[in-house]
Amino acid sequence: MAPNISIPTGVLHENDDEVIAKIIPPEVVKPSERKLQLVWKNIILFAYLHIAGVYGLYLMFTSAKILTSILAIILYQLSGLGVTAGAHRLWAHRSYKANVPLRLILTVFNTLAFENSVIEWSRDHRVHHKFSETDADPHNAKRGFFFSHVGWLLCRKHPDVKSKGKGIDMSDLYEDPILVFQDRYYMILMPLTCFVLPTLAPMYLWNETFRNAFCVNIFRYILTLNSTWLVNSAAHIYGHKPYDRYINPSENLTVSLLALGEGWHNYHHTFPWDYKTSELGKYSVNFSAAFIDFFAKIGWAYELKTVSEEMIRKRVERTGDGTHEVWGWGDKDQPKEDYEEALITNKKL
Repeated sequence: MAPNISIPTGVLHENDDEVIAKIIPPEVVKPSERKLQLVWKNIILFAYLHIAGVYGLYLMFTSAKILTSILAIILYQLSGLGVTAGAHRLWAHRSYKANVPLRLILTVFNTLAFENSVIEWSRDHRVHHKFSETDADPHNAKRGFFFSHVGWLLCRKHPDVKSKGKGIDMSDLYEDPILVFQDRYYMILMPLTCFVLPTLAPMYLWNETFRNAFCVNIFRYILTLNSTWLVNSAAHIYGHKPYDRYINPSENLTVSLLALGEGWHNYHHTFPWDYKTSELGKYSVNFSAAFIDFFAKIGWAYELKTVSEEMIRKRVERTGDGTHEVWGWGDKDQPKEDYEEALITNKKL
């Protein structure tokens, strides 16, 4: 087994020193030889949920009422926001602040997503950023697509994940009584919010059958799960690296569409404190940013952190892979027409 490593491989907050990935020792980025200890309870549970979810998708097109499908789509968006705008951008990275009503809304949405409590989710995610692609990374992409997508939930955690997790400062989240309440009563709140109420609502409001209501909701749940997991797997393997070519995370449009804007991952791991998690301004590929901006306009979200264009430009020029759009005259991707049609005055004789 590789030795325990204490050197961080990534940044988490805006005051962290930049890590130069080129000088990270080889033993940090090479996964240790370790026999995985399978957790059969989780394997059986996820297998059942996926079978029921696929059946739920079939029922959406065959027997479920249209209102049941619409509800599932709405809950998919809301639960996704509980992870992206809530656990991820607000609490794990502190990229903006929210007042009590918005924190309550995001906590309910997060409970609907059933991806563990905000405190537990944020702890794992902070470890992931500080020790990305090492044995201390809970879903180390160096172990392959399947492991980083779902396999990490089907086996015991690597000892480094636990040891490094204990060293992550979580005091800010434990100071929030809303999060402490959710964490303490999670096993009561989660089943009611994620499964019971979304199943009962169609049955009592528009006379849906139990089978349709239950299975369609399970499909909604596993769709949320897999969209989140794709950020850990596909967005750490496939795509361009315009901001930092030395790290695994990449820019992935498909993941961004499914995960409400979380697929611009090369940018996010380079600048994790940016509330947009991307440089892009299109809400169509970053619905979570639109959500935060809306609540900023009404004063519920505030102190939104972002990155200046100058900082981005310097980083792209220093560590990017050359796939970023044109920064100025002479860029390798500059169209030929620019050279032919540009007016250049005051030429030196």
